[in-house]
Amino acid sequence: MTSDLMTIRQMCDEFDVTARTLRFYEAKELISPIREGQRRLFTKRDRARLFLILRGKRFGFSLEDIRQLLDLYNVDDHGKTQLQTSYKFAKERLRAMQEQRDELNLAIDELNDLIVAGEKAFAAAPDQTK
Repeated sequence: MTSDLMTIRQMCDEFDVTARTLRFYEAKELISPIREGQRRLFTKRDRARLFLILRGKRFGFSLEDIRQLLDLYNVDDHGKTQLQTSYKFAKERLRAMQEQRDELNLAIDELNDLIVAGEKAFAAAPDQTK
């Protein structure tokens, strides 16, 4: 095996994913390893795509969004379309994440207020243990 190819085990170790994850992305046609019988051999292209898939998932992109961005790699305009689309997707995702953060911060503040009110109520309540 050349150093350009990796086995499924090597990919799992390298990217801290399961074999099931790799087979899932293969079934979704996001990666396309070389098949030798039951064996899968992953190329540098597969590794680059998996890196981008995992990054996209970490950012909260859907698999369809990730597919669209990966497919743009093959558009022959020196990466301009891919860059423009990636920029648009990233701005939209950042806005959505900021909204989620703001909602979460509001919920945290409300829960803290509830806890403080509960602590005050406990402190003011007569001791029932006597």
